[in-house]
Amino acid sequence: MSTKMQTVEGAMVEYVTAMIGGQLFGLPISRVQDVFMPERVTRVPLASGEIAGVLNLRGRIVTVVDMRARLGLPKADDGKPPMAVGVDLRGESYGLLIDQIGEVLRLLEDGKEENPVNLDPRMAKLAGGVHRLDGQLMVVLDVDRVLELETKVQMAA
Repeated sequence: MSTKMQTVEGAMVEYVTAMIGGQLFGLPISRVQDVFMPERVTRVPLASGEIAGVLNLRGRIVTVVDMRARLGLPKADDGKPPMAVGVDLRGESYGLLIDQIGEVLRLLEDGKEENPVNLDPRMAKLAGGVHRLDGQLMVVLDVDRVLELETKVQMAA
């Protein structure tokens, strides 16, 4: 019965939610490989400030992207260790450093709206739309846009 309701209402999309600088973000679950606590991140000389470094995750070399730096936010000073969301782009593994991981939300695809005109420009360039939740705005991260920085860095090298 619930599947009929879903087909009548429209397609559902699942998002892994994350908090970064007090803002709720959603990553399409289809793009998330894993969630982990980053350990022993090795800084990469001459890398941009948005690259926290690299780490070894179960035998894979993972480039760690500092999402606070990517969004132009100050470093967290709450003393809590960051979490990371593992994503892949063209066969390369990346870890997106976030403040806190949330739950998985199932939302109607039709409920996604274009970026509001008053959305912070730093967020807007990485966002693929927003969902209005009860008293909160969830910014949908476009993983390809978030990782565009990587290709620019590689091209400059």
